[in-house]
Amino acid sequence: MPTWSNLNLQNSASPLMEQIIFFHDHTLIILMMITILVGYLMFILFFNKFINRFLLEGQMIELIWTIIPAITLIFIALPSLRLLYLLDELNNPLITLKSIGHQWYWSYEYSDFNNIEFDSYMIQYNKITPENFRLLDVDNRIILPMNNQIRIMVTATDVIHSWTIPSLGVKVDANPGRLNQTSFFINRPGIFFGQCSEICGANHSFMPIVIESISIKNFINWINNYS
Repeated sequence: MPTWSNLNLQNSASPLMEQIIFFHDHTLIILMMITILVGYLMFILFFNKFINRFLLEGQMIELIWTIIPAITLIFIALPSLRLLYLLDELNNPLITLKSIGHQWYWSYEYSDFNNIEFDSYMIQYNKITPENFRLLDVDNRIILPMNNQIRIMVTATDVIHSWTIPSLGVKVDANPGRLNQTSFFINRPGIFFGQCSEICGANHSFMPIVIESISIKNFINWINNYS
Protein backbone atom coordinates (compact mmCIF):
# COMPACT_ATOMS: atom_id res chain seq x y z
CA MET A 1 0.00 0.00 0.00
CA PRO A 2 1.19 3.61 -0.48
CA THR A 3 2.89 5.33 2.45
CA TRP A 4 3.66 8.93 3.35
CA SER A 5 6.18 10.77 1.14
CA ASN A 6 6.38 7.84 -1.29
CA LEU A 7 6.80 9.30 -4.77
CA ASN A 8 7.41 5.93 -6.44
CA LEU A 9 4.97 3.27 -7.58
CA GLN A 10 3.89 0.67 -5.07
CA ASN A 11 5.95 -2.50 -4.80
CA SER A 12 4.63 -5.02 -7.28
CA ALA A 13 3.02 -8.26 -6.18
CA SER A 14 2.60 -9.77 -9.65
CA PRO A 15 4.76 -10.27 -12.76
CA LEU A 16 2.50 -7.99 -14.81
CA MET A 17 2.93 -5.12 -12.39
CA GLU A 18 6.70 -5.61 -12.58
CA GLN A 19 6.48 -5.23 -16.36
CA ILE A 20 4.34 -2.10 -15.99
CA ILE A 21 6.95 -0.57 -13.66
CA PHE A 22 9.76 -1.47 -16.11
CA PHE A 23 7.83 0.17 -18.95
CA HIS A 24 7.20 3.26 -16.81
CA ASP A 25 10.92 3.61 -16.07
CA HIS A 26 11.82 2.99 -19.72
CA THR A 27 9.42 5.71 -20.93
CA LEU A 28 10.50 8.12 -18.20
CA ILE A 29 14.16 7.85 -19.28
CA ILE A 30 13.19 8.64 -22.89
CA LEU A 31 11.14 11.64 -21.72
CA MET A 32 14.06 12.92 -19.66
CA MET A 33 16.38 12.64 -22.67
CA ILE A 34 13.90 14.58 -24.83
CA THR A 35 13.40 17.26 -22.15
CA ILE A 36 17.14 17.75 -21.65
CA LEU A 37 17.81 17.95 -25.41
CA VAL A 38 14.98 20.41 -26.12
CA GLY A 39 15.89 22.52 -23.07
CA TYR A 40 19.54 22.68 -24.16
CA LEU A 41 18.60 23.71 -27.74
CA MET A 42 16.22 26.40 -26.45
CA PHE A 43 18.90 27.74 -24.11
CA ILE A 44 21.42 27.93 -26.98
CA LEU A 45 18.88 29.64 -29.28
CA PHE A 46 18.02 32.27 -26.67
CA PHE A 47 21.58 33.32 -25.98
CA ASN A 48 23.51 32.96 -29.25
CA LYS A 49 24.20 35.84 -31.68
CA PHE A 50 24.11 33.85 -34.92
CA ILE A 51 22.10 35.27 -37.83
CA ASN A 52 21.66 34.33 -41.48
CA ARG A 53 19.67 36.72 -43.67
CA PHE A 54 19.68 34.34 -46.66
CA LEU A 55 18.36 31.20 -44.90
CA LEU A 56 15.11 30.20 -46.66
CA GLU A 57 14.92 26.45 -46.08
CA GLY A 58 16.74 23.58 -44.44
CA GLN A 59 15.46 20.31 -45.84
CA MET A 60 18.15 18.19 -44.25
CA ILE A 61 17.55 19.44 -40.71
CA GLU A 62 13.77 19.14 -41.22
CA LEU A 63 14.28 15.54 -42.35
CA ILE A 64 16.39 14.84 -39.26
CA TRP A 65 13.93 16.33 -36.76
CA THR A 66 11.09 14.39 -38.40
CA ILE A 67 12.82 10.99 -38.46
CA ILE A 68 14.36 11.10 -34.95
CA PRO A 69 10.99 11.63 -33.14
CA ALA A 70 9.47 8.84 -35.26
CA ILE A 71 12.24 6.44 -34.18
CA THR A 72 11.78 7.57 -30.57
CA LEU A 73 8.06 6.79 -30.76
CA ILE A 74 8.87 3.29 -32.04
CA PHE A 75 11.03 2.68 -28.94
CA ILE A 76 7.98 3.58 -26.82
CA ALA A 77 5.29 1.89 -28.92
CA LEU A 78 6.82 -1.60 -29.25
CA PRO A 79 7.20 -2.28 -25.48
CA SER A 80 3.77 -0.72 -24.95
CA LEU A 81 2.09 -3.08 -27.44
CA ARG A 82 3.90 -6.07 -25.95
CA LEU A 83 2.65 -5.13 -22.48
CA LEU A 84 -0.87 -4.54 -23.77
CA TYR A 85 -1.07 -8.08 -25.16
CA LEU A 86 0.45 -9.52 -21.97
CA LEU A 87 -2.24 -7.82 -19.87
CA ASP A 88 -4.99 -9.39 -22.01
CA GLU A 89 -3.52 -12.89 -21.91
CA LEU A 90 -5.50 -15.51 -19.99
CA ASN A 91 -3.53 -18.63 -19.03
CA ASN A 92 -5.51 -21.58 -17.61
CA PRO A 93 -6.84 -19.95 -14.42
CA LEU A 94 -7.00 -22.11 -11.29
CA ILE A 95 -9.78 -20.06 -9.69
CA THR A 96 -12.49 -17.75 -11.02
CA LEU A 97 -13.64 -14.90 -8.82
CA LYS A 98 -16.71 -12.86 -9.69
CA SER A 99 -16.88 -9.29 -8.42
CA ILE A 100 -20.13 -7.29 -8.51
CA GLY A 101 -20.11 -3.55 -7.85
CA HIS A 102 -22.95 -1.89 -5.94
CA GLN A 103 -23.54 1.57 -4.53
CA TRP A 104 -21.35 1.47 -2.46
CA TYR A 105 -19.89 -1.94 -1.71
CA TRP A 106 -18.62 -5.04 -3.51
CA SER A 107 -20.07 -8.55 -3.68
CA TYR A 108 -17.88 -11.56 -4.41
CA GLU A 109 -18.66 -15.05 -5.65
CA TYR A 110 -16.25 -17.98 -5.88
CA SER A 111 -17.76 -19.67 -8.93
CA ASP A 112 -15.71 -22.87 -8.55
CA PHE A 113 -17.05 -23.62 -5.06
CA ASN A 114 -20.57 -24.02 -3.74
CA ASN A 115 -22.20 -21.43 -1.48
CA ILE A 116 -19.20 -19.10 -1.21
CA GLU A 117 -20.44 -15.59 -1.78
CA PHE A 118 -20.36 -12.54 0.46
CA ASP A 119 -20.61 -8.76 0.54
CA SER A 120 -17.60 -6.62 1.39
CA TYR A 121 -18.23 -3.30 3.16
CA MET A 122 -15.74 -0.75 4.37
CA ILE A 123 -15.21 -0.93 8.14
CA GLN A 124 -16.98 2.00 9.76
CA TYR A 125 -14.95 4.62 11.56
CA ASN A 126 -16.34 3.77 15.00
CA LYS A 127 -15.48 0.07 14.55
CA ILE A 128 -11.83 0.43 13.49
CA THR A 129 -9.28 -1.50 15.54
CA PRO A 130 -5.51 -0.80 15.70
CA GLU A 131 -4.99 -3.57 13.10
CA ASN A 132 -7.25 -1.87 10.52
CA PHE A 133 -6.48 0.91 8.06
CA ARG A 134 -8.91 3.81 7.99
CA LEU A 135 -10.98 4.02 4.78
CA LEU A 136 -9.11 1.03 3.31
CA ASP A 137 -10.09 -2.05 5.32
CA VAL A 138 -13.22 -4.15 4.84
CA ASP A 139 -15.24 -6.56 6.96
CA ASN A 140 -14.86 -9.46 4.49
CA ARG A 141 -11.57 -9.75 2.62
CA ILE A 142 -11.00 -11.63 -0.64
CA ILE A 143 -8.92 -14.72 0.14
CA LEU A 144 -6.80 -15.98 -2.76
CA PRO A 145 -3.89 -18.43 -3.12
CA MET A 146 -0.51 -17.09 -4.18
CA ASN A 147 1.53 -18.49 -7.10
CA ASN A 148 -1.61 -19.39 -9.03
CA GLN A 149 -3.35 -17.85 -12.01
CA ILE A 150 -6.57 -16.11 -10.94
CA ARG A 151 -9.35 -14.99 -13.28
CA ILE A 152 -11.67 -12.22 -12.14
CA MET A 153 -14.98 -11.41 -13.79
CA VAL A 154 -16.35 -7.95 -13.03
CA THR A 155 -19.79 -6.44 -13.45
CA ALA A 156 -22.08 -3.95 -11.70
CA THR A 157 -25.76 -3.70 -10.77
CA ASP A 158 -26.36 0.05 -10.82
CA VAL A 159 -23.69 2.45 -12.15
CA ILE A 160 -20.17 2.14 -13.56
CA HIS A 161 -17.55 1.12 -11.00
CA SER A 162 -13.90 0.13 -11.47
CA TRP A 163 -12.21 -2.74 -9.61
CA THR A 164 -8.61 -1.62 -9.07
CA ILE A 165 -5.64 -3.12 -7.19
CA PRO A 166 -2.50 -1.03 -7.98
CA SER A 167 0.08 -3.48 -6.59
CA LEU A 168 -1.28 -6.23 -8.88
CA GLY A 169 -1.54 -4.01 -11.95
CA VAL A 170 -5.28 -4.70 -12.26
CA LYS A 171 -7.96 -2.18 -13.27
CA VAL A 172 -11.25 -3.49 -14.67
CA ASP A 173 -14.36 -1.43 -15.31
CA ALA A 174 -17.58 -2.79 -13.83
CA ASN A 175 -20.40 -1.91 -16.25
CA PRO A 176 -24.06 -2.78 -15.67
CA GLY A 177 -25.20 -5.44 -18.17
CA ARG A 178 -21.64 -6.28 -19.21
CA LEU A 179 -19.16 -8.86 -17.91
CA ASN A 180 -15.48 -7.93 -18.14
CA GLN A 181 -12.65 -10.26 -17.24
CA THR A 182 -8.94 -10.20 -16.61
CA SER A 183 -6.39 -12.36 -14.84
CA PHE A 184 -3.51 -11.88 -12.44
CA PHE A 185 -0.85 -13.88 -10.65
CA ILE A 186 0.05 -13.05 -7.04
CA ASN A 187 3.68 -14.01 -6.41
CA ARG A 188 3.95 -13.36 -2.67
CA PRO A 189 1.80 -13.52 0.47
CA GLY A 190 0.40 -10.31 1.84
CA ILE A 191 -2.57 -7.98 2.09
CA PHE A 192 -3.21 -5.77 -0.94
CA PHE A 193 -5.50 -2.76 -0.95
CA GLY A 194 -7.43 -1.12 -3.75
CA GLN A 195 -10.39 1.16 -4.36
CA CYS A 196 -13.07 1.89 -6.91
CA SER A 197 -11.42 4.20 -9.44
CA GLU A 198 -14.53 5.27 -11.34
CA ILE A 199 -16.59 8.12 -9.87
CA CYS A 200 -19.79 6.25 -9.03
CA GLY A 201 -21.72 8.54 -6.71
CA ALA A 202 -21.73 10.17 -3.28
CA ASN A 203 -19.86 7.38 -1.45
CA HIS A 204 -17.45 6.54 -4.26
CA SER A 205 -14.49 6.94 -1.86
CA PHE A 206 -15.88 4.40 0.58
CA MET A 207 -15.90 1.07 -1.26
CA PRO A 208 -12.35 -0.29 -0.84
CA ILE A 209 -11.04 -3.67 -2.01
CA VAL A 210 -8.80 -5.92 0.09
CA ILE A 211 -7.10 -9.11 -1.10
CA GLU A 212 -5.39 -11.44 1.35
CA SER A 213 -2.88 -13.70 -0.39
CA ILE A 214 -2.11 -16.98 1.37
CA SER A 215 -0.58 -20.36 0.53
CA ILE A 216 -2.64 -22.91 -1.39
CA LYS A 217 -2.77 -25.18 1.68
CA ASN A 218 -4.23 -22.42 3.87
CA PHE A 219 -6.61 -21.48 1.06
CA ILE A 220 -7.98 -25.05 0.91
CA ASN A 221 -8.44 -24.98 4.68
CA TRP A 222 -10.32 -21.68 4.38
CA ILE A 223 -12.60 -23.15 1.69
CA ASN A 224 -13.36 -26.20 3.84
CA ASN A 225 -14.05 -24.11 6.92
CA TYR A 226 -16.22 -21.65 4.99
CA SER A 227 -18.36 -24.40 3.52
